[in-house]
Amino acid sequence: MSKRFNLWLLILIAVLVSRFIGMALFPFADTTEPRYAEIARLMAETGDWITPWFEPGVPFWGKPPLSFWAQAAAIKMFGVSEFSLRFPSWLVTLGMVWLVGRLARQLWSVQVARWSCLVFATMALTYISAGAVMTDAFLALGTTLTLVSFGLVMAGEGGVWRWAFFFGLVIGLLSKGPLALVLTGIPVVLWLLLSWREAISNLRRLPWWRGSLLTVLLVSPWYLLAEMKTPGFLDYFIVGEHFRRFLDPGWSGDLYGSAHKQPKGMVWVFWLWASFPWGVVALASLIPRWFRGKRNGSVGKTILNPGVSFLLVSALSPMLFFTLAGNTLWTYILPSLPFTAILIGRWAAECESSLLSWMRLGLVAFVPVLLTVFVGLAVTGWMPLKTEKALVSYYQQIRETGDSPLIYLNDLPFSARFYSTGTALQLVEGELSDLQAANLFHHLYIVVPETWTDENVAELFGSATKLMGNSRHQLLVIEGTPGDEQPVSDANGARSNDI
Repeated sequence: MSKRFNLWLLILIAVLVSRFIGMALFPFADTTEPRYAEIARLMAETGDWITPWFEPGVPFWGKPPLSFWAQAAAIKMFGVSEFSLRFPSWLVTLGMVWLVGRLARQLWSVQVARWSCLVFATMALTYISAGAVMTDAFLALGTTLTLVSFGLVMAGEGGVWRWAFFFGLVIGLLSKGPLALVLTGIPVVLWLLLSWREAISNLRRLPWWRGSLLTVLLVSPWYLLAEMKTPGFLDYFIVGEHFRRFLDPGWSGDLYGSAHKQPKGMVWVFWLWASFPWGVVALASLIPRWFRGKRNGSVGKTILNPGVSFLLVSALSPMLFFTLAGNTLWTYILPSLPFTAILIGRWAAECESSLLSWMRLGLVAFVPVLLTVFVGLAVTGWMPLKTEKALVSYYQQIRETGDSPLIYLNDLPFSARFYSTGTALQLVEGELSDLQAANLFHHLYIVVPETWTDENVAELFGSATKLMGNSRHQLLVIEGTPGDEQPVSDANGARSNDI
């Protein structure tokens, strides 16, 4: 094993392992991570592996369960923590890094494969999603596995790759739904139109009928069981999430949040963010070479190369599909990045000047160092976060038998729901006044907006003491003198005297 290989491998390991810092120390901040984390926690707690639950009694129809299965399994193995819930995404990213290297090596060389892995691992969205509780990494693993397998089979590989093509579809369909078919179908069809002469003989190598049947047999049972258990799932998920969300910019049918309205075409700007810093630097370097190449005809020859054209259509397909969508997020770019990384990795491997060599090392370190500094600032309190972890933890430390549950006025953040393990309540002002008048608890713990003045508090509660606050809320306590205690509903609908 060469010293160069050792150095490359050590850098890649350092990049991937450095993500553990944020995974372990960074609290869940509203809204995405704690929302999905609480769904996984409920799955592990209830043992219901068919229907993900948004909260007790409310099914979560927004996503299939593969990511929640993985996160709930991690909870069973390692307990409830930020690290355990994020660890499955890290493993999924590790798998994508390996797939990127495998395809790059097949198309070009070991050197290109090494740089492609480093480029992919240190892109902004890749590095962030590698340690985040989201579903996008699981979709990207599925689409990457399918397209890498297709590329390898078209290049002459066989064996397990013929079946991995369909297994990738299974992963995608169980992590994000029919979108996986679109994001893999578009590049395959476009590439076949460009390179049908090279592909026609190898297409027969894929077991189309048996593979499709296997996909249906592995995927359809969950969809059918989910509809049987909570009727209405298929209409909401298939029609609402896959058609209305993208065709109607003002779609208001989202049961679990709000639609993310963006200008049409914003997805191309998201690509610059997601691929940062590599995408911006590579474009700045390649655009002049493009115009020089157009003059001597080398651009056309490069694009018509079957390997390059396959990577191009695979990298561009997510942006092409979402260009006219009215509701998009930057995480939708993730399936593009493995193939973008290979194209940029080839450019990085060919950089010969000493200036570009040093610049490559700086680009490798840029996002990991930047995010690690951000984590340090957030953990030490220099940068406020939208998380209720500290407030909930403080309440749990001081609460005694006979005290009230933690009560949020009007709005219960997802992070409060997660860190309180589902026991925090949300009440409106009238309900809170009735609870105060009932005098059931020794201490009534109430969370109100941080912007409330002493006059606002006195007007609603009379006398209350502020215990602590964060960037959004303040925790108040009201002394009580309960008489005969009466049962009160907890967050799960149970009746108890001691909540």
